Amino acid sequence: MSLINTEIKPFKSTAFHNGKFVDVTEADVKGKWSVFFFYPADFTFVCPTELGDMADVYPEFQKLGVEVYSVSTDTHFVHKAWADASDTIKKIKYPMLGDPTGTISRNFDVMIEEAGLALRGTFVVNPEGQIKVAEIHDLGIGRDASELLRKVKAAQYVASHPGEVCPAKWQEGAETLKPSLDLVGKI
Repeated sequence: MSLINTEIKPFKSTAFHNGKFVDVTEADVKGKWSVFFFYPADFTFVCPTELGDMADVYPEFQKLGVEVYSVSTDTHFVHKAWADASDTIKKIKYPMLGDPTGTISRNFDVMIEEAGLALRGTFVVNPEGQIKVAEIHDLGIGRDASELLRKVKAAQYVASHPGEVCPAKWQEGAETLKPSLDLVGKI
């Protein structure tokens, strides 16, 4: 069963955010666009490249009113230790959610039960709490925050322009499509 258009399930997490520990729940997500960015573990190899890339692009997400939540099955204490030990992780300004019980990872169907780790899952959630983009990668395949930003812009465009859709490689300001009988077989 697909998670697309389903509402996110209840959760409560402690996050490491801007040098502090803060509680985050599903209620905090509602009312704005959000990205949940799951990764296997702190102090690893591909993960810091992804989180650093996200940190570099994060201001662009903020301009769109989007909050990013990175999530691993590590605790918030481990997130803090990682930020203290790594210049790449130290530059992160988005909340890093701890999920030591695996509740959030299971809610998004990315939990690797036998390892106690999350797959590389990326989810875009609209202000109503519905999942609009879901993408899951194997552990060895890193993601690109700029491509995710493009997908968020497309999701926001479609949400604010009923009856229009964004074609492949759509970029902000580019032409969209209005599905109709007239387009069938013409594209």
